[in-house]
Amino acid sequence: MTTTILGYPRIGAHRELKFVTEEYWAGRVGEEELQSTASTLRRAVWTELRDSGLGTIPSNTFSFYDHVLDTSVMVDAVPDRYRALSGLERYFAMARGTADIPALEMTKWFDTNYHYIVPELSLDARLRLADGAQAKPVAEYLEAKTLGVETRPVLVGPLTYLLLAKAAPGSPEGFVPLDLLGALVEVYAELLERLAGAGAQWVQLDEPALAGDLGAREVEALERAYRRLGGLSSRPKILLATYFGTVAAEALKVVASTAVEAIGLDFVTRPDTLEVVASAGGLPHKTVVAGVVDGRNVWRTDPARARSTYAVLLGLVGQVQLSTSCSLLHVPVDLDSEPALDPAVRARLAFARQKVTELVALDAELRSDAPQAAPASAAGVDAEVRARLEALGDIQRADRRTRSAAQQAKLGLPDLATTTIGSFPQTARIRRARADHKAGRIDDAAYTEAMRAEIGQVIRLQEDLGLDVLVHGEPERNDMVQYFAEQLSGYAATDHGWVQSYGTRCVRPPILHGDVSRPEPMTVKWAAYAQSLTAKPVKGMLTGPVTMLAWSFVRDDQPLPETARQVALALRDEIADLEAAGIGIVQVDEPALRELLPPRRADQDAYLAWAVAAFRLATSGVAISTQIHTHMCYSEFGEIITTIADLDADVTSVEAARSHMELVADLREAGYANGLGPGVYDIHSPRVPTVEEMEANLRRALKAVPADRLWVNPDCGLKTRGYAETEAALANMVAAARNVRATR
Repeated sequence: MTTTILGYPRIGAHRELKFVTEEYWAGRVGEEELQSTASTLRRAVWTELRDSGLGTIPSNTFSFYDHVLDTSVMVDAVPDRYRALSGLERYFAMARGTADIPALEMTKWFDTNYHYIVPELSLDARLRLADGAQAKPVAEYLEAKTLGVETRPVLVGPLTYLLLAKAAPGSPEGFVPLDLLGALVEVYAELLERLAGAGAQWVQLDEPALAGDLGAREVEALERAYRRLGGLSSRPKILLATYFGTVAAEALKVVASTAVEAIGLDFVTRPDTLEVVASAGGLPHKTVVAGVVDGRNVWRTDPARARSTYAVLLGLVGQVQLSTSCSLLHVPVDLDSEPALDPAVRARLAFARQKVTELVALDAELRSDAPQAAPASAAGVDAEVRARLEALGDIQRADRRTRSAAQQAKLGLPDLATTTIGSFPQTARIRRARADHKAGRIDDAAYTEAMRAEIGQVIRLQEDLGLDVLVHGEPERNDMVQYFAEQLSGYAATDHGWVQSYGTRCVRPPILHGDVSRPEPMTVKWAAYAQSLTAKPVKGMLTGPVTMLAWSFVRDDQPLPETARQVALALRDEIADLEAAGIGIVQVDEPALRELLPPRRADQDAYLAWAVAAFRLATSGVAISTQIHTHMCYSEFGEIITTIADLDADVTSVEAARSHMELVADLREAGYANGLGPGVYDIHSPRVPTVEEMEANLRRALKAVPADRLWVNPDCGLKTRGYAETEAALANMVAAARNVRATR
């Protein structure tokens, strides 16, 4: 027996990669410094893992932006619009776009808050190993070897890569990326041979798609791919890693029948993985890399549960290797960076470094049969919150038509009403004021004055631009989840618990460790002040209960639906206070609604039922004249189209710019009849779209949604953008809306 992990955070303990990459984008450092920092980070991880006593160490887990994008570049799956560029310029253009070239689509990595860059493949794609012998996995393997560290290169598996990809615009009807499997597998075959030539003993092929529902074609593709790769005469041993759920039984049988030496299985996410292994007749000729340490959450491992899993596996498989359930990419780097955490909460936690230590200790325990102590458990209970939830009665709102008439009478908005999603650019001045307030360098009065000045500037800018529904800009918010978590009982916040969300965007997920309640109003004073500055309606801005769970590390000692109801009750109280303060529109964002959707269809209805119930609990206590909005971004919405309608928000804004308004027609076909704001431009790219581009998007949307229900907005908040590009883009957006109003 030995130990391993499936991956490790790549941003650095102090977000070194974020800062140097953004300096590179800004032209303040060159590629040499960027590459030097990247090399330093990689080497630090390899030596740290080696010195920890970990049995085997992964490599090729580093990325400048995204590991799926790395795969696209590696196999030369580069759309023609980027071909004139090369190197990092091409790479970052695919991720972020340029002034003239739009970026590739971005969406969530399965049911996590990590975003990947969606491969765009065409029928005539000529896939190849773009860099030959110096392909990134080979280069990083050799780089680690110079340190005396033997590693296991990690790759996105060919089946998962193709199932995550989308057909390029203009592809012939019926083409799907899986049609390219044969060509892609040959690229992987060449890569495995080159890795073997470099001396690699093992390679890890990540196939998380196997935890979802697979049809006959996908199962056949899996078998074809791994019979070919397993049958190579010169290759490293293969670890086929699955995670984020229980591998489908039919997929497990296929993998067991191939020459693949090891299979990674997630024994944390679902309790039935052992049953699937047993029902498949065990895996007597395979090594099982057993994911017994949670790679996605921050709670310490229960040694008794891990021992039990290990004991059962010994009777079912050839060998057992202990591991994390998935890559540690999804957790912060080091708990030792959080000395201010409540000791009672801290005693229950493990971040990436601590999880590696847990694995090594668990391995030693199983060898010596000396049991570890169980982790502390001290979740707080709030009897009042539980009693209020028990006493809640009907949570239905009036019908849509009644609400719509009352809201229009109150708000008097034009067709194609313009607005933004909520946040405005977070300038250095704003961040400095927040930091000074937190450190005690300025008092509450000075901080309030600074935030009011920012709000006043944002309100004036929106009025000058001619927007119809305004926002206060959220200068006081560090993050759309953390801001609320810091004000809710039952949550703890970290100072340095950064996790990569996409590219250089990092978040600090709060830790939900006990029953949740709202001690006092959280947003009312800021929204009310903004409303006092203008006659136009100002939206109150809240984060919904599902997203508060999805983007937090959530207690695992009670069912998620129960925790969601507690968060929803706190939000219900906040909405009531906003309404009482004169706020006529409240936006309750649920960008993570699709994110938490279980990979198996059999589990999805139950999840969607409690997610919808939580949203309705939060939003159903208002008058019919108060308009409820919600927002969703960067998810594959197909599986939750009807759920978007079930939320019964008066207006739903969605990401639609990168996907060319595809979602709008889908919603119409699903019978969605409420207001809709499909994003008319992509805020995740620095380019400023033209008036004509946004007009074209609006006209596409109008084919599916009537003008009195169609809203005009960006596809997400503007927090990460600069003011120059924000003003230019919003001015073009307002002009596009006016042009379409005048000519439709």
